[in-house]
Amino acid sequence: MTLFELYPVLQELPAGLRNRLAAAIQPMTVPAGTVLFDEHQPCQGFPFVLAGGIRVVKLAANGRELPLYKVLPGESCIITSSCLLGHADYNARGVTESDTTLVLLPRALFDELLREASFRGFVFDLFAERIAELMQLVEEVAFRKLDQRLANLLLGKGRQLHTTHQHLADELGSVREMVSRLLKGFADQGLVRLGREQIEILDPAGLRRIAA
Repeated sequence: MTLFELYPVLQELPAGLRNRLAAAIQPMTVPAGTVLFDEHQPCQGFPFVLAGGIRVVKLAANGRELPLYKVLPGESCIITSSCLLGHADYNARGVTESDTTLVLLPRALFDELLREASFRGFVFDLFAERIAELMQLVEEVAFRKLDQRLANLLLGKGRQLHTTHQHLADELGSVREMVSRLLKGFADQGLVRLGREQIEILDPAGLRRIAA
């Protein structure tokens, strides 16, 4: 899909501004695992994701990551928006989850688009959605135990999960050793069967009891 199909708000811009936008941006594709931005780096522009996805994480001093949210096609990044609006450096890291195609709206053009009510509404709606997601994340991290969060993460993905303990740890903002220990406990209780990069759900009702 094209930029204007994925981000219909751009079609509401005046014709002259739409034409300048189309001329100013060039799609680029970057491989999976690319660090698009990092903490303390200046923000270069506003990203529009056309394909793939970006995982935004907060880094701890010991190297652990806390996943904050993902940016998929048709979405954008609240941290980038706040950096552009506040003229501040990044305070998180953005990494491509797969080969990702995006366009980067230059800062000057972003400021000009903000003068348009439709685009300004899009940016602030984005803030509202992401803040609600981040509040839910804070609630889970602060008030739910790791075994509850892990059980909830395993549910709703079918009987067979093809994943690694490290990937689950990254999703939970934890470490692989702790997740592996919990998974072994689940296996000892007959809730799951563990294989190489595979987890089979044996007792979803039991996992739901733990998640609750």
